[in-house]
Amino acid sequence: MRKITYVLGLIVAFGLLAQDKTAIKYAKTITAEDLKTHLSILASDEYEGRETGQKGQKMAAEYIANHFKSLGLEAPVDGSYFQKFNLTESTIGSVYFRKGEEKKIGFEDFIYYSSSETMGEEYISLVMADEENGGDYDGKYVVFEADQLGGLQEKAEKAKEAGAAGVIVVLKNDQEFDSFVIRYGPYLQRPSLKMEARDNESTKLLIVDKEVAGWMFEKSFEEIKAGDNADVIFNADYLDKPIGTENVLGFLKGTERPDEVLIITSHYDHVGIINGEIHNGADDDGSGTVSVLEIAEAFVTAAKKKKGPKRSILFMTVTGEEKGLLGSQYYTDVDPIFPLENTVVNLNIDMVGRVDDAHSENADYIYLIGSDKLSQDLHDLSENMNKTYTNLELDYTYNDENDPNRFYYRSDHYNFAKNNVPIIFYFNGTHPDYHKPTDTVEKIEFEVMEKRARLVFHTGWEIANREERITADADKVDAGN
Repeated sequence: MRKITYVLGLIVAFGLLAQDKTAIKYAKTITAEDLKTHLSILASDEYEGRETGQKGQKMAAEYIANHFKSLGLEAPVDGSYFQKFNLTESTIGSVYFRKGEEKKIGFEDFIYYSSSETMGEEYISLVMADEENGGDYDGKYVVFEADQLGGLQEKAEKAKEAGAAGVIVVLKNDQEFDSFVIRYGPYLQRPSLKMEARDNESTKLLIVDKEVAGWMFEKSFEEIKAGDNADVIFNADYLDKPIGTENVLGFLKGTERPDEVLIITSHYDHVGIINGEIHNGADDDGSGTVSVLEIAEAFVTAAKKKKGPKRSILFMTVTGEEKGLLGSQYYTDVDPIFPLENTVVNLNIDMVGRVDDAHSENADYIYLIGSDKLSQDLHDLSENMNKTYTNLELDYTYNDENDPNRFYYRSDHYNFAKNNVPIIFYFNGTHPDYHKPTDTVEKIEFEVMEKRARLVFHTGWEIANREERITADADKVDAGN
């Protein structure tokens, strides 16, 4: 009996060893050279920054779909690789204050931060805020003064709850006001995209300097606090139109548990052309997108050698992340091609091609976010895969619930997490080129990126092939979502 047990133990051990060697064999098909080849195309000027719904994004979608097709992945959206849907694009038109013939122009003299329009010129009544005792704000524009911009949205919401029609913040620091106009004005004027129609009931939030505030009240800002209640005309209008876009999906059917699905995601959109400059988005998130392409190829190569995953894998590059996680929201909230209850894990890759300042002495790292938020089993598996295969430094700095960056809520994995699907978000941290035209291919660390993509592959391999399904912990379901 002891001899039989010993032999069975050898068979099991040999099987595990063979599986390890198999995973290593196919992980090696993910190479820095191939990652660079893909990224040099997707993050080139020809793709115009992959703005959601625009020419470059459509070109990128075709490139990704053609890659999935060349691999032989199934087209799971009624025979298509494209999950198409419409967004509402809102472009701001004329924004100004007017007194008589004199105007103050939005985004030159002040900033307007809202999706609400005035439906033509309207007289507005101004009143100074009383933050201690509140006040009669009904239908009025409440004027706050501030030394800096933090917490303005919260003030605006509280004023709206008290009946205010809008909020005007007087930024007393002229240098900070000028910097804010230059830095954020162009972004706030760009068309916005939403899943639903534009919210015309959103809080009207305006940011002005002391000079404009004095002009509105016909006196210096210092005198405004006396309680003068002046009238001025305000105008803000928008043009809305539907914009079509698409997620790109490729499906590899599992050999034993095909109804259980692992989803590996990245977002392939970026911010397009701003002030005439192409924002190529090589790291954000060209790096994640080409990692998904290479990981898909590794799994398909294994499947062609009869080493297919036991569970199914959906490789999905999503659109509209830069506009508010819209592509992943559409998949999870509107049209999940595979039921969310059958989705075992989402592995999301968003910015994995650079090295941040905190790791300048050791580039072999990756930030992991969310691995333990819903499933301790997933977290432990992730740690084990890294120790077994890649030996990267796993940095959990941004996984802290008190992290002020709140990255857990800022990429596409969150739409799965809010539906209680366990997730891991792979991230290299921020850098000075974030959302700038300088986020280009020549700054990518492809050897480091190769290791990170291989970690995702090994983690996915184990999730897809192990006997037990990863599940969310009962005490963590709905926590923090």
